[in-house]
Amino acid sequence: MSLRSSWPASATTSAVDTNPLSVYVMQPIWDKIIKIVPLWIAPNVLTFSGFVMILVNYFLISFYDWDYTASGTSPGLVPTWVWLFSAFTTFCAYTLDSIDGKHARRTQSSSPLGELFDHGLDSWATSIFVLSFFSVCSRDNGKTGVSVYTMYIYLSIVLFNFMCSHWEKYNTGVLFLPWGYDLSQVVLIAAYLLTGAVGVEVWHKPFLFGYYITDILVILLIGFSLFLSFPQTLYNIRRAHLKKTLKNGSLYEGLLPLVSPLLLFILLTVWVVLSPGNILAKQPRLFLWMVGVAFSNVICKVIICQMSSTRPELFHWFLFPLALVVYAAIAGLLGWTEEMALAIFTVSVTAAHVHYGICVGRQLSKHFNIYIFSLKKRVEE
Repeated sequence: MSLRSSWPASATTSAVDTNPLSVYVMQPIWDKIIKIVPLWIAPNVLTFSGFVMILVNYFLISFYDWDYTASGTSPGLVPTWVWLFSAFTTFCAYTLDSIDGKHARRTQSSSPLGELFDHGLDSWATSIFVLSFFSVCSRDNGKTGVSVYTMYIYLSIVLFNFMCSHWEKYNTGVLFLPWGYDLSQVVLIAAYLLTGAVGVEVWHKPFLFGYYITDILVILLIGFSLFLSFPQTLYNIRRAHLKKTLKNGSLYEGLLPLVSPLLLFILLTVWVVLSPGNILAKQPRLFLWMVGVAFSNVICKVIICQMSSTRPELFHWFLFPLALVVYAAIAGLLGWTEEMALAIFTVSVTAAHVHYGICVGRQLSKHFNIYIFSLKKRVEE
């Protein structure tokens, strides 16, 4: 896929942040931290470093808790230092993701490549943050924990919120930063610190009115999404329509980016509900990882279309092999090989997503005559 012919040279970021936590608490902190970053470091180095820390933390937790059961006992099976390390890496990743844009403006190196690199990695990191958090509360063991189906719903809601932000920008040209991001990062860091300080026992006891902390977090997430985040997205699009500033003139064009994510969710949900081998219960980490990667690739293409003012494809290519796998699974054609099919599909999707990111990065690097991880200009061929 070639992007160079359609990408406008003047594409820029337009974002609005009205979150009080971000504006009054976190931004002053980032303004101080950014001053110690050397000017010779490329902004994308900060972005990528934060993403690598997220991955390292995720795989470390996966090593101790592959099936989300390690925190279901008291004391838990995950060492205390892992939770403290998780808090540290999450804070560092949050910080790096918050200052990369500031550093780009500071070094006068802002570019569409940097914006895409930032949002593209965010689309993947969003799911990884959630999958790491599930290890804190553990899966349902009959007494405490969260069921794997609740995990799937929780992840889907978080990804839905992320999608809405970029669907909103696709239609309005402005990225209204969701309030939930900063709050979720602070809650995640606090959860890791709390677990490291007092142990997993804190998640095994009722916290308020007989509800566990995990129950309260899920209720808050659903309430925040249904009554604040999504309505705000619709309001901003409606306001742009009244002001006649919408980037897309027809309802079809405006809704087009939602088709593939919606079909992706439907196919995945059909697999979860109708799987003869109860695939989500048997391989929750593998399945949820696949969900996050597939979603990230779908949204990355929406982000690219939004930035390059091009029309997104109606059906993402991931949907076709996924539909075949889902059909084979629910029809009983896979039998005992369903878990193997999931593993193969997950590896393939992950490899394809990484390959796609590398190819797009190289194309835009050549198009804008810049390096991805350096402030030096490329020598034109």
